[in-house]
Amino acid sequence: MVAKGFPVDLRRCRLLGLVGSAVLAVGGGTAGALPVRELPSLASGRAALGLAGVYFGMVLLISAWVLLGRVVRGPEPPGPRALLVVLAVWAAPLTLAPPLFSRDVYSYLAQGAMVDAHIDVYTHGPAMLGGPLADEVAPVWRRTATPYGPVFLAVASALSGLTRGDVPAGLYGMRAVALLGVALMAAALPRLARHSGADPSAAVWLGALNPLVLLHLVAGAHNDAVMLGLLGAGLVAALGRWPVLGAVLVTLAALVKVPALLGLAAVVALQTRDRRGTVGAVVTTAAAALATTVAATAAAGTGYGWIGALRTPVSPHNWSPTSLLGRATGTLLEALGSDLAPSAPTVWHALGLAATAVATAVIWLRRPRPSPVYALGLTLAAVAVLGPAVRPWYALWGLFLIAAAAPSASVRRRVAAAAAVLALGALPSGSPPEAGQLALAVAGGATALIVLRRAHRRAVVPAPGRTA
Repeated sequence: MVAKGFPVDLRRCRLLGLVGSAVLAVGGGTAGALPVRELPSLASGRAALGLAGVYFGMVLLISAWVLLGRVVRGPEPPGPRALLVVLAVWAAPLTLAPPLFSRDVYSYLAQGAMVDAHIDVYTHGPAMLGGPLADEVAPVWRRTATPYGPVFLAVASALSGLTRGDVPAGLYGMRAVALLGVALMAAALPRLARHSGADPSAAVWLGALNPLVLLHLVAGAHNDAVMLGLLGAGLVAALGRWPVLGAVLVTLAALVKVPALLGLAAVVALQTRDRRGTVGAVVTTAAAALATTVAATAAAGTGYGWIGALRTPVSPHNWSPTSLLGRATGTLLEALGSDLAPSAPTVWHALGLAATAVATAVIWLRRPRPSPVYALGLTLAAVAVLGPAVRPWYALWGLFLIAAAAPSASVRRRVAAAAAVLALGALPSGSPPEAGQLALAVAGGATALIVLRRAHRRAVVPAPGRTA
């Protein structure tokens, strides 16, 4: 994406990324996941220009991140603190933008209002709430129960009470919650990297400055930020010889979104590496997790319906491998006149769970044993890829911890390449792509590449009458 001869330093990277995120935020003002009353027509010039601008800014931001990676690998790499300043600079314009790349934040606000109104969110979807907030939820989810845990619902309910149903205030409040999660992630990364024998600066670059973090956790305000922040804090506590606190924090993360529950395995592994008995570590961790679950659920007042709600159906347009194979198999069986066609997606999802279990066993039992943090990252990556639903931000489940404990630069490069591709995989409105929208996105990204190419030529070719 960026020519190798492009001159780079921390200041240039910081400025290029700031320009990219600012253009992205401005474009999102007409092309983002706006409140329904503010949505422009897809055929309007404002929406078209905004969509092209978003992808122009995205390419600049991704390029700045790639160039910053070269600085981090250079002879005088910046320290984690300097990189955290870059994160703050790049994130600043996105904190003022409307929601981008997903309408999930509206679902969060509606679910918080439902808890406030004493409506069972594990039985009913936001349609039961009615009113302006329910109208903002994507149609496919309006009648769907929430799969989120009581900790996140307590946060959403508290925010609903503070904002009194005001949509703009709720959106910025939910983004502030996501920013707290990102801050916890960024603070945990250097500590986890040092414990795992990895480069702290490289960990911050890959795990916190990653475009997926900026686009989906900051701009999209996804609750995955809270889950990962608590998970990272729990692992830091566990490796700092506070295993009970670590188990509590990891359990709180799982009570936001359940994949974090796998972090308890890392808490146990970190204790046994410190020559503590395996049985004692398992018992202590399980007791802390159980007590935390009971206390948090009682405090939230939402009950244990979240356990059954984990079976919440996935979007029919989801593009996870198991869902794609399920739909393809179902179509084939239907064409052959088989009565088994409706069960094909269920079978493939079950096979995905089995494959995840096998992958988990291989990751944790292989020789030589990987560090607990790295093993957890690989496991969460397998859960995201083989699960029934895949979204670009799900990649952060594993990427966050792989960044903290990657055993080599080659692993980081492969993960970074995958992240750069995934960052381009969603429209700012959060809607399924159409041909015209894809053309505008490609045009915006291509224009950014042309601008970067011309800037490169000016930087490396001396002006007439001057020597290089």
